Order: sequence, then structure tokens, then C-alpha cells
Amino acid sequence: MSFISVNNVWQQYGEQVVLERLNLSIAEGEFCTLVGTSGCGKSTFLRLLLGQEVPSKGQILLDGQPLRNEPDASRGVVFQRYSVFSHLSVLDNVALGLELPHAPLLGRLLGRAKSEARDQAAQLLERVGLGHSLKKYPSQLSGGMQQRLAIAQALIMKPRVLLLDEPFGALDPGIRKDMHHLLLELWRETRLTVFMVTHDLAEGFSLGTRLLVFDKVRVDPHAPQAYGARITYDLPLNTERSRGRTLPDLLSSAVQPA
Repeated sequence: MSFISVNNVWQQYGEQVVLERLNLSIAEGEFCTLVGTSGCGKSTFLRLLLGQEVPSKGQILLDGQPLRNEPDASRGVVFQRYSVFSHLSVLDNVALGLELPHAPLLGRLLGRAKSEARDQAAQLLERVGLGHSLKKYPSQLSGGMQQRLAIAQALIMKPRVLLLDEPFGALDPGIRKDMHHLLLELWRETRLTVFMVTHDLAEGFSLGTRLLVFDKVRVDPHAPQAYGARITYDLPLNTERSRGRTLPDLLSSAVQPA
């Protein structure tokens, strides 16, 4: 059984069709990178996986069960703009993810439970290279460090699926390379199932075990909103790259959904 199944999913807002005929079968532990032109529905698909939106048609299954129509601890998310709390320290930003579910009224744990949550947060921050910055505030961190903090926020809940919406798009090339290395290390250790939206095709090829290309193949100039994007290429990367095949070779042999 597939870990995630996307069955004939469409997404439409009023008269505008954004996505159509999405069919996917994802195994647990895959690293899927999503590429395509701006506005072709990549981020919309990510929101469907997160549960922020409900498909207009079709169904998404997680472990054979309908995906919950709201974000939960099984799915972590990191956006391009740093989703951190500016008024909290680095340590509190991450520990909060453990405290809120167990203390929804107070928003904070007490005593031993609080100490254990902070210890877990500190260990994860050490893992992402922020062990020396526990008492700092986000405004005192560089862009790369803030994105490390956002990744730690997402991972502290031990999600089964990690959703990344252009997480490194605003970073300098050198920092971006460091973040690629960190992300792959964390993925290898946790074996999370990852979906990552990127506009950088090279990034998509270098990070993913599977590349999903979104494109609008049906266009009516008299009704520009009538058709949506779908997955036009589904490229397996984990074996093909090791054989030294070129991009044209990959495209010619790729699975092209109907």
C-alpha cells in the first residue's frame, strides 16, 4: 500500500481551475521535489497535503486513510519566509511546539515536563547547528540561521511528512548549499517523506529522489481559467542520476501521467 495516494485530485476557485487530474502514489521516505512555472499550482498542492485546503474533487489518502482536513502533528511545514516567533528566544520557539499540545490553556508546561521539553528542543537545535544560540532572538540570527530554526520548529513534533515551500529561495548561494547539506542529512537520519517546492531545477535534481514537474497542458485562449496544471513528468532520480544520464535522457524516459 502506498504511504500517500493522490486520487484524481482537482482544485478550483470559482471559475479558475488551478490543478486537474493529479494522480500519485508516494512511498514512505521519498524526497519529492516539485518544479514548474510560477502559478502552476505547486504551492496549492502543498497546501492540500498540509490540510489547509480541501480538494474540489478527488481524494488524498495517508496510510490508506483520508487526509485530515486540517494541519496536524503528522505534517510539518517550512515556508520561504521564516515562520518564527520574534518575541521568543530560539529555545522557546522550538520548545513551544511540544508545550502547546500538552498545555493548550496555559501554553506552557511546568516542572519536569517543561524541563524535558526544553531538553528535547535544545538537542534538536544542537543538531541543526544552533546549539550556541539558544538564548538569542530571531532578529539576532542570519537568514540561514533563521531557516535552521524554522526547520527545527517543524521537526520537533516528529512529523511523518515534511512540506517545504521554497525554503531556501531567499538565501545566498553559499548558505543555500549549507542548507542543502543539512536537509539531506536530516532526511537520511529520519527517513521523512519530503515534498519540496522549488523554482530552481538544479536544486530539484540535486536534492530529490523523485522530481514532479507541474505544467498546464491544456490552454484555451478564450477561456484561460478553464484548465489547470497537472503533473506532466514524474522522474525517478535516486537511480537514474547514479548512471550519469542527462536531462534530455531523463525526460525522454520519464513517466508522463495521462
